[in-house]
Amino acid sequence: MHIEPTIIHAIQAAGEDAPAILRAALTGIPHGRIGLVSSFGTESAVLLALAAEIDPSVPVLFLETGQHFPETLAYRDQLIERLGLTGVRNIHPDPAQIAARDPQGQLWAFDPDACCALRKVEPLDEAIIPFDAWITGRKRGQAATRSHLPVLEPQADGRFKINPLARWTAAELDAEMTRRDLPRHPLSHLGYRSIGCAPCTRPVGEGEDPRAGRWAGMAKTECGIHV
Repeated sequence: MHIEPTIIHAIQAAGEDAPAILRAALTGIPHGRIGLVSSFGTESAVLLALAAEIDPSVPVLFLETGQHFPETLAYRDQLIERLGLTGVRNIHPDPAQIAARDPQGQLWAFDPDACCALRKVEPLDEAIIPFDAWITGRKRGQAATRSHLPVLEPQADGRFKINPLARWTAAELDAEMTRRDLPRHPLSHLGYRSIGCAPCTRPVGEGEDPRAGRWAGMAKTECGIHV
């Protein structure tokens, strides 16, 4: 499992130009060896639109945890149709593992780390096995824990995460969504700035960290797929 050095160089040479980064990655890495992981959240549309302009068939992995807001599932379907995405894959947790470890669907309430491992981390680990690299929508401004996020992020297993929007601010994303006339997540108008599973997500107040509404009141800031 590897990416050719010339492709790594091309991605690095793109600097922090998101369209150029995506073009270098999606045209350089063979189809089927690179995917894009999307939550179809409040800031997802821009990255998906940029990728769709280059390759609408790029594999897009959506972690269908079974705990999403109905609005997120509807927004996913809306963006798929609007952008012409043909490679979206709904990644589900193993039903046998759900039955064994979270039969009542309440694991989030007393062990959120275990819930994320079951519903997100383990399914994604399985889904990315064919990939040499995967693209994320993370940005430095989302949280203090992401303030030094690189564009090209080598992983211990030899894969790379690629973060084309690392430098983008919330204002820039908002302006780009307006310029492109992209639909907004239905919950964004209700104060939800970062949206995960329904039981562990709340709206955020003025001046709060955009991710303050994720696992509020818990000693947790990441689901685990980026740790």
